[in-house]
Amino acid sequence: MPVHYVTYKGIKFPPAYNSEHSLSFAHNEFLVRDDDVFNVTYPKSGTVWMTEILSLIRSRGHPSWSQTILNSDRMPWFSTRLGLEAALSYPSPRLLTCHLPRHIFPKSFSHSTAKVIYTLRDPRDVVVSYYYFSKMCSSYEDPTSFDQFLRDFLNGELPHGSWFEHVQGWMEMKDQENFFFITYEELKQDLQGSVRRICQFLGQDLDDAAVSSVVRNASFSAMRENPMCSSVLLPADIMDQTKGQFLRKGICGDWKNHFTVAQSETFDRIYQDRMQGLNMAFPWDRH
Repeated sequence: MPVHYVTYKGIKFPPAYNSEHSLSFAHNEFLVRDDDVFNVTYPKSGTVWMTEILSLIRSRGHPSWSQTILNSDRMPWFSTRLGLEAALSYPSPRLLTCHLPRHIFPKSFSHSTAKVIYTLRDPRDVVVSYYYFSKMCSSYEDPTSFDQFLRDFLNGELPHGSWFEHVQGWMEMKDQENFFFITYEELKQDLQGSVRRICQFLGQDLDDAAVSSVVRNASFSAMRENPMCSSVLLPADIMDQTKGQFLRKGICGDWKNHFTVAQSETFDRIYQDRMQGLNMAFPWDRH
């Protein structure tokens, strides 16, 4: 079945959740509150993981909120149809989630002291994870081949647009005090240290026991066992779990099991070309 994506500002979005109205409202009319905290990512970059971390920090390490309330209810996807309604009715302080590029983010954000946490990940691992996710999720076209999917990724033709433009748009904010960025790889390497840095950014003073509880309950195994974040509760016509696991591997470097030498060389060439203006080194740049 072909998927008819919703297009807004030249970017495709999955039709099951998004409408032109919800995207336009999020962009132009959504009123950001000064105590909002936004979890922003390009797809398959650690969104669910950061949702758990932020939920657990908010509840000071107590896991009951994360284990009894669906993650999309704890942190509404405010640019989607359902998430927008939830976000508008939520009391402050709100935790909110999106995959929006910087230029479609709520205009009212620039006049606020709201905070953004931006998680990014080795784009090669993003491609692999996104490929498997697209096979499972009915709101995305089933990829014809990994090679074609990789080409679409490099050309910025997948839903949610170009990874390169997404990262470059958000990283323009890297020196602003209400913006915090972290990589998936840093979270994997030192979750405890990462949680402490996030707490510091949010002005949340958690003791050692609370931090340890956040780390324990935001581990990959704990999240996979938690139906509130593993997507197992989604109906099969939205997420077909027979085609794979939503929380698939949660590792770094899985791209090496999928890329051919030629694909890797093509990727490196385009990556170097597209990222040269950023003047930043990420963990995956050290190969």
